[in-house]
Amino acid sequence: MCDTLCAIGAGRTLFGKNSDRPVAEAQVAEVHRGRAGGGRLRTTHLDLGDAGAARLLGSRPTWMWGLEHGINEHRVAIGNEKLYTVDDPHAAEPGLLGMDLVRLGLERGRSADEALAHMTELLERHGQGGSGEADHDEPYFSSFLVADPTSAWVLETSARTWGARQVEDGAAISNRITLGADWTRASSDVAPGTDFDEWRDPGAPTGIADHRLAATRRCVATGAAALTPADVVATLRHHGDRPWGAPGGDPSDVSPPPTDVHDDWTGVTVCMHVRDYQVTNASMVAELPEDDGTPLRAWIALGSPCASIYVPTFPPTGVPPGLGDAATWSRFAALRDRVEGERGDDELAEIRSILGPLESELWEHADAVAGDPSSREAFVASAWDRLEPALEKLSV
Repeated sequence: MCDTLCAIGAGRTLFGKNSDRPVAEAQVAEVHRGRAGGGRLRTTHLDLGDAGAARLLGSRPTWMWGLEHGINEHRVAIGNEKLYTVDDPHAAEPGLLGMDLVRLGLERGRSADEALAHMTELLERHGQGGSGEADHDEPYFSSFLVADPTSAWVLETSARTWGARQVEDGAAISNRITLGADWTRASSDVAPGTDFDEWRDPGAPTGIADHRLAATRRCVATGAAALTPADVVATLRHHGDRPWGAPGGDPSDVSPPPTDVHDDWTGVTVCMHVRDYQVTNASMVAELPEDDGTPLRAWIALGSPCASIYVPTFPPTGVPPGLGDAATWSRFAALRDRVEGERGDDELAEIRSILGPLESELWEHADAVAGDPSSREAFVASAWDRLEPALEKLSV
């Protein structure tokens, strides 16, 4: 599953991504310090030549090499989505996962355009293949949102076929093909003027993504000049009714998750809670400034956004201790389980009453130290010390 959005303007790009994965699959946030290159590189299922890597911050299911979303030192952010297409992913030889392509794009791209070029070249050379889940055979193809401070691309794929459209002022993608004949770059097997929707699996319902796209597109339509990182967080906490839970807002204002998925696919929401199937296991919001003197910023959440906290950080220098530990993910997963239980409304209210004020305090502190490199580093190092007591208070 997953949902990704971006809004470009006002001297920066805002980027947000929810990573929807199997319920019990842990995910961690890590800093990768970069590599000089040379030799061979082992991705999740495939060996390839190592071209080196930029420093980056990314969120990774613990069993795989690739990333669900991330941001590099060159202010490029990438996230991916599962697509249902006319090509059969089970027929593909082991190759690159969509998540591997996210990481490779971040390792090699110094701009959105350059990341797109690397990703599509790797896709055509190595193909996509192999399971995207650890516990059963679940191969699939992907779409991507690739952004930098001034531009972005929507990239959609089926096997080695791809099409891409440059984003003007903002975009949102989900688990369906969104390109038509409006693509501006494509693989050689896509003839000029072709409607890329021809690669959409006609047997796969688009409704599973359409409700979520409506929510994320409304966020993007706000416009970059008016949109804030807190607004993006509120959209990533969307439970099908409205955005809610923005840092700095009223912590008593909560919107419980849906309990069922209906025939029209309502119940499959941006903050996902499809019991016993998939949930949002990690999330990221990033602000990519055009001005080199303005620090790169990100807000990282493990687990479901509604039952978690977006911890501020200044990538790619580091993440607060704890966010790279699978045991931390399990603690937030336990809070999600409470929210999905019989007393879910009450549990969510209690969780937000503790995590909401702390989230606001951390955001305010991060704003205050953003202009000073040493203070930023100290903030990142100490942020976990403030989060640990809150989790203990919630008995996880």
